[in-house]
Amino acid sequence: MILDRLGVPIVLAPLAGGPSTPQLAAAVSNAGGLGFVAGGYLTAATLAQRLGQTGALTSAPIGVNLFVPGHPAAPGPVEAYAASLAAEARDAGVDLGVPSFEDDDWAAKLTLLAAAPAPVVSFTFGCPDLTVIGDLHRAGSEVWVTVTTPAEARHAAGLSADALIVQGMEAGGHRASFRDDPADVADGLGLLSLLQLVRADVDVPLVAAGGIGTGAGVAAVLAAGAAAAQLGTAFMRCPEAGTAGVHRQALAGTEPTAVTRAFTGRLARGIRNRFLDQHSASAPTAYPEIHHLTAPLRAKGRAAGDPGLVNLWAGQTYPLGSEIPAGQLVLALAGQALAAARQAAERLSAAGD
Repeated sequence: MILDRLGVPIVLAPLAGGPSTPQLAAAVSNAGGLGFVAGGYLTAATLAQRLGQTGALTSAPIGVNLFVPGHPAAPGPVEAYAASLAAEARDAGVDLGVPSFEDDDWAAKLTLLAAAPAPVVSFTFGCPDLTVIGDLHRAGSEVWVTVTTPAEARHAAGLSADALIVQGMEAGGHRASFRDDPADVADGLGLLSLLQLVRADVDVPLVAAGGIGTGAGVAAVLAAGAAAAQLGTAFMRCPEAGTAGVHRQALAGTEPTAVTRAFTGRLARGIRNRFLDQHSASAPTAYPEIHHLTAPLRAKGRAAGDPGLVNLWAGQTYPLGSEIPAGQLVLALAGQALAAARQAAERLSAAGD
């Protein structure tokens, strides 16, 4: 497995929507971790281009992440939410987007990855069926599935997933849940609890994700049974990341985070701002319809440097981030993790004396 061949047990989260770049993925892989190229929001043609650019920057393994398509939302709640955003659009001087459903170029991306295999293909928002998994296995790719509950983990393991990315509630950006359940906010499991429950349930390698911002966090999830730690927010201030300027500035702050559907119609964790606070309560479960509806507002916020209009995705430990190059960050995290593990071993050894 790829996980057994990594020099450092650190995986870059996909970071779809801007922060993901070929330079960032390559830097993490070149440092001994596993870099990921985000396929979400891209056409198959653009994804092919980015994979080519990444391949030109590293000969080390990389991963590709895809969004599993959902189902169209009921139009009524979407229309009501659009009406509630009319004043926002007027004040921003933009028209709201068309709240359309699409499958993120799913079939074309699978065709691309069958013809030009990546070492790892991971999935978010669901588990692909046996046909898709079998096609990717025959192409030579490992299939990783992101899970948020023990039940999702059992399902994916039963379909021959090679590894599971276990995502706790602390994670920044979208919840990877197979279903966007309204109860997820109250009942979602934190990473350490989820990791232990899944480890007891399935016998496949686990990659821990959610709120891991330091080497001590990396050591903690390895001790709890993970084969590697996946970090996303920690890399968003690296110079190789494509993070927007207004987002970078927010990541240097200390405001609290919250989960919301206000920006995309799917639960995601971000830094609290005006839009999140004002519209979370009325936002329906409707992805990608709401994502398209609010896209012009978010674009205006990024262009104008207005943090109140932008989805400032971030995990709960985001204040611990820094601006150092990605490769340097991978090595620093590895060193910190080793020191933390040694300290823990010394404490355990002393307790046994």
